[in-house]
Amino acid sequence: MAVAGAAVLASCKPPPTDEAGARGALAEAPDAPSEPIDSPDTTAAFWAPSSTPGRLLYGNPGERPLLALGCLEGGANTPGSIRFTRMAQADEGAGAFMAIVGNFHIIRMPVDAVEVGQSFVWQGEIAADDPDLEALTGRRPFTLTIPGAGMLTIEPDDQSRSLIAQCRGQFDEDGVAADNGAEELSGAPDLPASAE
Repeated sequence: MAVAGAAVLASCKPPPTDEAGARGALAEAPDAPSEPIDSPDTTAAFWAPSSTPGRLLYGNPGERPLLALGCLEGGANTPGSIRFTRMAQADEGAGAFMAIVGNFHIIRMPVDAVEVGQSFVWQGEIAADDPDLEALTGRRPFTLTIPGAGMLTIEPDDQSRSLIAQCRGQFDEDGVAADNGAEELSGAPDLPASAE
C-alpha cells in the first residue's frame, strides 16, 4: 500500500507495533506440534517503521505485527543480511523452509523457531545482495509462506524497498537509498531486543 494510504490507516487505528506484539503474547508452547493456523487477512496491512533502526513491521492497524523485516550489517567486505521474523507461533526446536514468491522471483530459505519473550516465532536470514530479494522490491505483491504458519500476501512499498537498498549499501552522497529515494525510516516502537 502506498505511504499516503498508510498515513490514512494510521489515523484510524495505530500501526502495527512491537509493543502490540508483546501485549498479544502467543499461546504457551504445546506438548505436541501446534495446529496449523489459517492465513491472516492482510487486505488492510501496511509497513510501519520500528524505533529500532533498520527494521520495519508489517501488519494490520491496531493488531500485533505479522512480520518484521530487519537489516543486519555486514563486515568491511561482507554484505549485510535481511532478517525475516514471522510473528506466528513456532514450536521450540522446530525448523522449516519459508517460501517468498513474487515479481518473477522465488526465495526458499530455512527458518528456525527463535525465542522472543515468552514465545517462539519463526526467523531466518538471507544475504542482502541475493538477487532473489527482488521478489520484495518489485511493484507487485508477493507471498510469504511457512508450513503451518499460513500465507501472508504482502504489498511492497518504498519503505521496504529502501530498507533492502540500504542494507545492500546502495546509497547516494546524501545517504538516501539510490534506487528510490524513499524517506528515512524512523519513529515507531520497537520489538524486544531478543527479536533482533
